[in-house]
Amino acid sequence: MYKLLIFDWDGTVIDSAARIVSSMQSAARDLAHPELSDDAVRNIIGLGLPEAIEALIPGIDAEANAELAKRYSHYYISGDKTPTELFEGVEATLVSLKEQGYRLAVATGKSRRGLERVLEDTGLGYLFEISRCADETTSKPDPHMLYEILEQTGVAAEYALMISDTEFDLEMGVRAGMNTVAVSYGAHHIERLRKYDPVLEMHSFSALESWLSELSNNAG
Repeated sequence: MYKLLIFDWDGTVIDSAARIVSSMQSAARDLAHPELSDDAVRNIIGLGLPEAIEALIPGIDAEANAELAKRYSHYYISGDKTPTELFEGVEATLVSLKEQGYRLAVATGKSRRGLERVLEDTGLGYLFEISRCADETTSKPDPHMLYEILEQTGVAAEYALMISDTEFDLEMGVRAGMNTVAVSYGAHHIERLRKYDPVLEMHSFSALESWLSELSNNAG
C-alpha cells in the first residue's frame, strides 16, 4: 500500500528535545530575552528556526531573530552537552524497511547544514533517497516541502506516509493529502496529534515495521 515513508527528524528519529530546549533557553538568556519555559520551547519543535523564534518571542525584529538563531545554533552544535541519541531500534528498522523496498525520505525543521551534520554523525544518510529542510523551502505546517518530495520521487500522496511527533508535521501531511503516523514518545503529547486522525499511533520506532508488515500480509 505505502511506497514512500517520510520521517520528521527531531523527536521522531533522534531524541534531541532536551538539547533543543536547553540550547534555546541559554541563547535567550545570553541576549536578555524573557525566560523561556520548557513547555514553550517544546511546543515549537518542528518549525523552521526563524518561525520558531517568532512564535516564542512575538514581534521580535529580523535582526534580533537572526542574532538569537545564531546563538541557539552555537549552543546546539557545541555549547550544550545535553546528549542526543537515536531512539531505540531506529537504525535496524530503517535498514530493514529499505531492504524491503520502501523509499525513505526526511522532512525536517532543521537547516540543510544541520541535517547534513547529523546524517553524517549518525551514518544514516545513505538510507534516505531525498530530504527537505526548513531553510530551503516553506516552513511547516505549510505542505510545500511534502509536495516537493512527492514531485521528485513521483509518488502519489496516497502512497506516502508522514511520520512525526509534532502537530506541525501531521497538519502538513493532512494538507498534502497523505496519511500520517503519530509518534507518541516525542515533543508533543499524543492527545495533540490525535485530532489529525493518524492511521497509527507509534509508541516505539520498531512498531512502524511491524504495522507495515501486518498491512502487507493482510493485503496479500
